[in-house]
Amino acid sequence: MGEKEMPNYNYVAIQKDGKQKKGTIEAANEEAVKIALKAEGLIPVSLSALTIWNKEISLNITSKVKARDLSVFCRQFASILDSGITVVNALHILYDQTENKVFQKAIWEVSVEVEKGTTLAEAMRGQGKIFPAILINMVEAGEASGSLENAFSRMAIHFEKDAKLKGVVAKALVYPIILILVVIAVVIIMMVKIIPQFMETFEEIDMELPKITQAVIHVSSFVQHNGLYIAGIIGLIIFGIHALKKTERGSILYGKILLKIPLFGKLTIKSASARLTRVLSTLLGAGISLVDAVGIISKIMDNKIICQVLIKAKDDVEQGIALSRVLEASGVFPPMVYHMMKIGEETGNMEDMLDGVADYYEEEVELATGALTAALEPIIIILMALVIVPIILAIMLPMLNVYKGIK
Repeated sequence: MGEKEMPNYNYVAIQKDGKQKKGTIEAANEEAVKIALKAEGLIPVSLSALTIWNKEISLNITSKVKARDLSVFCRQFASILDSGITVVNALHILYDQTENKVFQKAIWEVSVEVEKGTTLAEAMRGQGKIFPAILINMVEAGEASGSLENAFSRMAIHFEKDAKLKGVVAKALVYPIILILVVIAVVIIMMVKIIPQFMETFEEIDMELPKITQAVIHVSSFVQHNGLYIAGIIGLIIFGIHALKKTERGSILYGKILLKIPLFGKLTIKSASARLTRVLSTLLGAGISLVDAVGIISKIMDNKIICQVLIKAKDDVEQGIALSRVLEASGVFPPMVYHMMKIGEETGNMEDMLDGVADYYEEEVELATGALTAALEPIIIILMALVIVPIILAIMLPMLNVYKGIK
């Protein structure tokens, strides 16, 4: 049997000349790492074990980082740069402060590349989907103009608002989903546990059961004997829908359906309008061209139909057509979006106009989510009644008949 492989540790240490040094070292434990570093004349600042989990983390955890993590990262980066600390040292500090292991690993690798002379934007681009395209482009613009701190400040605000917008929509859907799950759980319990108990009682009494009771008993029996098959079919349907959404045609179909569903469609459009105008204002304010800005936004929209509209808009704007005209012709975005955009194009005050529209639609999203919840609640309650009441009647009617027979 071979010797046990010693773990690797990432370290940040201070050299004799006061400069920081980073690297990876193999040692039995953290104490051994400290001893080895001190022997080289280095003062350890931070250590982290590079475990199998760290090495293979991309296989087990999604490569995406939450908007709130990105917001904190950008806010801290801006503050650190404002203090006069270099980009490399700022990355070292952020590495120590970040709790998300996937994000922490990416920051470490970015700092290594920057130390080699790579630009911060290019180093971020090399991390796959960890850093969104919008952040990379903003950093690139900030590096070119010498206003990196301002770029990170803008991005902090962007990710804060983006997280809030997504949170509002998600929060509105939580209550209806919980209600639906409760209904499903109640029906399963009644079909699998309660109905079979009453079946035994009814069989002992040897009486003719009402039609509704017979129907419920048949359904209960079917569920008991085929429960695993039913669960498997439902699982396959869910998996199939999810897999279909990943394909080009499937995502387009899903996008079309979502836009046509009452309330959901309006909410999707309002959310997309808020996101489009807010992000476009941020990118233009950083000095990114309108063509590039629209191209970036087309990649971050959730709905494929809206993505296609913006991809076409990018090509049309490149040909010299006004963005407001393109969005109006698409028939997707509300009149307020392209009318205010047109005023911004004519007055040269696009950023302020877009910010105003973004503020309006962010409020509209909150109102729309409230309306959605209010509309879904009675619908779900009615559906609950349509499912549960027949089951209760199926149990109560035979009991009432027995009671009448006794009297």
